[in-house]
Amino acid sequence: MTFYLLVLLSYLLGSIPFGYLAAKLHKIDIQKIGSGSTGATNVSRALGLKWAIVVALLDALKAALPIYLAFTFLTLEWQIAIIAIIPVLGHIFPIWLKFKGGKGVATFVPALFVFLGPIVFVSLIALWIVLLKTTKIMSLVNLVLAFFVPFLFWFHTHSLDYFFLGVAFFLIILWTHRENVYRLYNQKELKL
Repeated sequence: MTFYLLVLLSYLLGSIPFGYLAAKLHKIDIQKIGSGSTGATNVSRALGLKWAIVVALLDALKAALPIYLAFTFLTLEWQIAIIAIIPVLGHIFPIWLKFKGGKGVATFVPALFVFLGPIVFVSLIALWIVLLKTTKIMSLVNLVLAFFVPFLFWFHTHSLDYFFLGVAFFLIILWTHRENVYRLYNQKELKL
């Protein structure tokens, strides 16, 4: 019963559209700007870097609570892995916005911290920043780093459940960035 309640809570928390709400505060419909995504990258286009950082932090926090509760109340790794990915799905398919949300990257940040530990996590964030400053293409950096997540999870936890969590995350991110992949292939992807 606890597991199913956590699944529901994780989805509902993940569905909170902070990017959409931040834009609404400024009387902007974020779904009609740029990619139409409610995530931090699109918020940066509409509201600037400061609001993008706020939205990214809030999107990460809404996933942190379910993961904390999962580790508190659950013992099976496959259940914890599912709880870790559900807020990402809630963010991508929010019930409040007709299932059209963000791309899910920021909502997976708490899982990266928990499963990789602080040292590897900080190293990964530092690498993300360096690559982003070098390429200025958010989608490319997100996709490249997401590809390595399953292997990092495996090396750090030696858990098949967490390895498959990483695979699921990569496939979800690949799917949400499918238009970006097309633009990258045709060298038409926008830079920050």
